[in-house]
Order: sequence, then C-alpha cells, then structure tokens
Amino acid sequence: MNYKDKIREIENFPEEGISFKDITTVLKDPKYLKETIDELTDYFSDVDVDIVVGPESRGFIFATPVAYNLGAGFVPVRKPGKLPAEVEKFEYDLEYGKDALEIHVDAIMDGMKVLIIDDLLATGGTISATAKLVEKLGGEVVGLGFFIELVDLNGRDKLDKYNVKSIVKY
Repeated sequence: MNYKDKIREIENFPEEGISFKDITTVLKDPKYLKETIDELTDYFSDVDVDIVVGPESRGFIFATPVAYNLGAGFVPVRKPGKLPAEVEKFEYDLEYGKDALEIHVDAIMDGMKVLIIDDLLATGGTISATAKLVEKLGGEVVGLGFFIELVDLNGRDKLDKYNVKSIVKY
C-alpha cells in the first residue's frame, strides 16, 4: 500500500515551518487501517511479548490492536495527572522546555517483555522516556514500532540499543 498517498500533509501546522502528517485519513479507511495494524504486528510476531505499551494518545490507537493480535496485554503511558492509581513519573527535556510521562507502578513487573508502539518517531524524546519508564519498573524493551518515522529528525539515534521498526519514512 502506498501510505504516503493516503497520509494528508498539512503545512505550517501546528506552527510555521512544520509539515504535519495527518493520519486520520489512514485510520478512517478500513483497508489501510487493517494493513497498518497487520504490518506492525508482523514486525514483532516472532518476538516474545508480554505487554504492549502505547504512549498518549495516538499510541493507544495502534498499540491496543497490536497487543490483541500478539496475545499480549496493553498498558497506557499518560501525561501527568491522568492515571488514577500510584504512578512512576519520568521527566524529560524537549526542544522548547520539559515534559513528563507517567505509568502505573504495577503495570510492568520485573522481567516482562515489553513492546512499545506509537504513531510517530520524530526526535525520539517521548519514546525514549517511555522506554526508561518501562525499564525503571523492571521491564525489558523488546521492540519499538512506529507507523511513521521522520528520518531527518534522527530520533532513531537515541534508540540505537533497541529493535526499531517503522512503516512509513519521511
């Protein structure tokens, strides 16, 4: 499938100089949605996975069906204040400030094999923080999967110790 023909690009959104990759055009098409989930699943079908983690919010869209296909559980990673039980928090730097992510402390147990799935790999900050949260709880990150990778932003460089797969590269 030619995903690039299906992904809508919106120039100067959310700010000047950004070419936003709108995936809603892929998600609403049953054939493209199915193929996307199938490809992400296939990348990791030979990997032992206990839990699939998806960062807020578009990671939820892709991670949950991949978890289902792999016979694994799903765990959300959220922005601060969104999870109801005790959490582990990880703060990280952005180009324009700081951000943080949280995960329930009982979501990952020692030795669990964890696959992290998200919609987009850009600079690698969010996914690196997610991996650190998983590892802090004793999980082993067995792979990182993305629908889109923005190659020029070199996010993969921050993730060189992981098995990284992406479907569409810009």
